[in-house]
Amino acid sequence: MGTDLNAPLGQGPKKRPTRKRDPRRMFGYAFLGIFTLAVAGLSGWAAFRPDPLLRTSDPATSAEAIKAAAEVTAPSVKPGGAAGSLRQSGARSGAHVEEIPTDDGATVTKYTPRSRDGDGPALISAGPMRGQDPRMAALPNEDLIEDTPQGRLPIVGPDGLRPMDQYARPWSGARGTRIGLVVGGLGLSQTGTQRAIHDLPPEVTLAFAAAGNSLQRWMQDARRDGHELLLQIPMEPFDYPDNDPGPHALLLSRGATKNLAKLHRSMGQITNYTGIMNYLGGRFLSDADALEPVMRDLGKRGLLFLDDGTSAQSLSGTLSGAVGVPHGFADLVLDSELSRNAILRKLDELERVARRNGTAIGVASAFDESVATIAGWMEEAGGRGIEFVGISALVNDPQQN
Repeated sequence: MGTDLNAPLGQGPKKRPTRKRDPRRMFGYAFLGIFTLAVAGLSGWAAFRPDPLLRTSDPATSAEAIKAAAEVTAPSVKPGGAAGSLRQSGARSGAHVEEIPTDDGATVTKYTPRSRDGDGPALISAGPMRGQDPRMAALPNEDLIEDTPQGRLPIVGPDGLRPMDQYARPWSGARGTRIGLVVGGLGLSQTGTQRAIHDLPPEVTLAFAAAGNSLQRWMQDARRDGHELLLQIPMEPFDYPDNDPGPHALLLSRGATKNLAKLHRSMGQITNYTGIMNYLGGRFLSDADALEPVMRDLGKRGLLFLDDGTSAQSLSGTLSGAVGVPHGFADLVLDSELSRNAILRKLDELERVARRNGTAIGVASAFDESVATIAGWMEEAGGRGIEFVGISALVNDPQQN
């Protein structure tokens, strides 16, 4: 050991103090190193894995790819008991229900235990939900589909879930000033349909013409963008046959059986819609014998009916109340005069109606002037405290009364 020249005379060499190691600091260094290695490993796995995550927001993504991506993050809903293939069991899973009529006309419901179908765990839902998982918005809920010769038609699910609720656009639930806007005629013009889907805010409800083209593709685009959908059904006007709504229109002369076949043929063109809206139809809507079978069919299928409000003689409100169909009336047609200033005046009038009554519904067609004017006005009106909602949030629903 060398001599410390700075030590005082007569003292030995000066020892350097020993630094004590802080165990907390050493643990922190070790944890940081392990975390860094874990992040690097996860990044490498994500970069080189054979099935990278799918982008469901890409319009070019196929329906099969969207469905496969959703199955990665959520279990499918199918019969069975294994994880990843569960069907919602319902609140009465594992119960035998027996209804016993009494002498005074009442009914006593008796519940006794029974073995539940399947050998897997029960998946019991809290009840019907409003809206659809955005990842699956372009695909129908298979529990709400009926395969028929006329196509895939909407029905109420085994747990009571209605298409009107499944495909509804969610909203805040606040009871402020609310406006529903419907732009119809989609599917008749390719450029007009594309412009309406992508230029209008997602709060606008889009109505597809049953006689349109490429409806399934346009439906998927609209649902991915967050729009609620209606299907426009052609009906007989007062000036028929001079004004002919098309070969698949509902006509008084056809009778109930043929009209229902025509209705189902139109309904099978697309899926994922909350209800039906008339196209023309002044005469048909004013005839109770012709309209009642249609309304009963809509009620059985869990759909709403929106009357465009163009016929003062319409009986849709009366009959919908009698058979329990969710029903709404449009307050104003916004583009009967096709100019920007005229449409703006109608929109301002619609806002006054909404502030007076709490809610209002306006309808328009997918003309360039209508789409551009509505989109611009909505941006301004949103700043005035108006909430824009899907039509399903504004109809008179017997189940909610």
